[in-house]
Amino acid sequence: MEDNILKEIAYELKVSSVMNPNVLAVSGDENIGSLREIMRDKRISGFPVVENNVLVGVISLEDFIKAIINKEQDIPIKEKMTKNPETLFEDEPLINALNKFEKFGYGRFPVIDKDKKLTGIITKTDVIHGFLKHLKDKYYEEEIKGYRVSHFFDDVLADKKEITLEYEIMGGNFKKAGDASSRLKRTIKMLGIHPDITRRLAIASYEAEMNVVIFAKKGRIKAIVFKDKIEVYVEDEGPGIEDIEKAMTPGFSTAPDWVRELGFGAGMGLGNIKNCSDFFELKSEVGLGTNLNFRINIK
Repeated sequence: MEDNILKEIAYELKVSSVMNPNVLAVSGDENIGSLREIMRDKRISGFPVVENNVLVGVISLEDFIKAIINKEQDIPIKEKMTKNPETLFEDEPLINALNKFEKFGYGRFPVIDKDKKLTGIITKTDVIHGFLKHLKDKYYEEEIKGYRVSHFFDDVLADKKEITLEYEIMGGNFKKAGDASSRLKRTIKMLGIHPDITRRLAIASYEAEMNVVIFAKKGRIKAIVFKDKIEVYVEDEGPGIEDIEKAMTPGFSTAPDWVRELGFGAGMGLGNIKNCSDFFELKSEVGLGTNLNFRINIK
């Protein structure tokens, strides 16, 4: 499978669509010895530790073995668990999960909601199954639909032919984050435009949408589809960018800590947008907002 296709799917899917919601958690007040039977029967190598459904740590098979060797089976789990473990939020795009698997080398991550309550767990196997299910669903969708307007521009009789698509974006609404770019991508696919063009558009528009969600009160994506190109305009009513050159630096972000804790805002993604585009222009005025224009050529 091509890396580009995997990357496109990873941007489209959310962690919640892939994770296992039926996660077995334990209390920190239980003793280490109580894990023996559960690990043997369930064949699980680690557990999230919760208090009132809020994640407070994880206890691994390694932690368990060390405690048993040291004859500490009567010690509460909370004294041996790893506190403040790495987690994923259920609303994060799956690409964030893949980045964390690569960065930390862990086999699984607990998944939490905005109140830090445990909602599931995600493993590399869950990710693979999620990819396969998504590809299967898309295959049947295309089979059932059996319809494409790939020759739309050739068939329409007019002196000027273009399709305008507009999507409103609400700042701070992380539940809907990625919705506009996802709908744009699906519409572009319906037009029968080449998957590589669609992938580049999906990545660039997603990064732009996230900047609006994170930094602005509201904004809009406007995509104009011509026969030979797609022009995209992203406008927002945000604080503006003081130093555009600095903002283009990979990893640079002024996102507040609470946004970073949600798993967003690690970078502004402007370089990623530029790399996906054949034309890129960014204008911003402090206190007024930001206007982004990028173009992707179809031919």
